[in-house]
Amino acid sequence: MIKLWRLTRAPFVALDGQGALLNGARYAPAGVPVVSLASEAGLAVLVALRYLPRDLQGIPDDFVLGWTEVDAVPERVPDPDEDTIRAFVGEWLASQRSILAAVRSRVLPEADVVLFNPAHPAAAAVPPLITRAFDFAECLHTPPMLARYREQP
Repeated sequence: MIKLWRLTRAPFVALDGQGALLNGARYAPAGVPVVSLASEAGLAVLVALRYLPRDLQGIPDDFVLGWTEVDAVPERVPDPDEDTIRAFVGEWLASQRSILAAVRSRVLPEADVVLFNPAHPAAAAVPPLITRAFDFAECLHTPPMLARYREQP
């Protein structure tokens, strides 16, 4: 079993790939359902932060951090460049030879972005995300000790 993480807005927790189908995905061809998950909770947060405004003003307050477990070993995606990754993932999705594929994260190379194929025959057996509320302001607040360090010469 592999535990996989996702930080998303509450209305989009379904592991159906509709977001990628409608809006595209970084590693998949346009118009194809796929779900991007992370091998680590921290990576899920870092990836989400890349797509948010730097000042975090006006972001929706309905984000949730969720996880699920999948009984599969991800297929490793070769990653010399993004075009190769996208071509491999397109072929992988179409072939349905496995339910998961892992791409080394560009944000945190020690972890993986794990792609989930919702069209795979085993996808229906994957449990939905177990979620908890996630607050970016709480996560990124400046600790009091940091202010003290900034005051020192």
